[in-house]
Amino acid sequence: MKVYGLTGSIGMGKSAVAAMFRREGVPVFDADAQVHRLQGPGGRLLPAIEARFPGVTGPAGVDRAKLGAAVFGHAPARQALEAIVHPAVHAERQRFLRRHRASAFVVLDIPLLFETGGARRLDGVIVVTAPAWKQRKRVLARPGMTPGKFRQILRLQMPDAEKRARADHIIHTGVTFTATRAQVRRLVACLGGHRGR
Repeated sequence: MKVYGLTGSIGMGKSAVAAMFRREGVPVFDADAQVHRLQGPGGRLLPAIEARFPGVTGPAGVDRAKLGAAVFGHAPARQALEAIVHPAVHAERQRFLRRHRASAFVVLDIPLLFETGGARRLDGVIVVTAPAWKQRKRVLARPGMTPGKFRQILRLQMPDAEKRARADHIIHTGVTFTATRAQVRRLVACLGGHRGR
């Protein structure tokens, strides 16, 4: 089984592309979805997060606004949160890989793949990209997003041009939905070509 990473900066359309891979029958591990589950109601990370960041959890799980305020722009706090979250997500990912070991290939949807050094352990990396103006338009349309917050997020992420330079495969989402889906289908045919041999 081959393991490919799927990544892209904020607002590039990575979630839409991940959904397209799923529709083509490719198993996709969504790191963000796992984090939401682990931090949601009854999530197993709640006690550790509450112990380190008192007052940020409740019956509905983590209050993302409160936790975000506690860690955003504060490197030691962010690292403390990562030390809680990353091992748990890694364990979920290993379970996912065992469950799908009979597949020709799987995709790991990891937003900060390059930033966390995770690309080294993969068979290849797929980068989702779009023109900067389209990225900005998409992100600023999100509830609660501001130009200042967008700039701060971009500063924490590797530039899109650098991600594209490191990519093994690139999916462009600055085109029509149909054109993007055609790119995904071509890539699935290419990567899954050894299926059943």
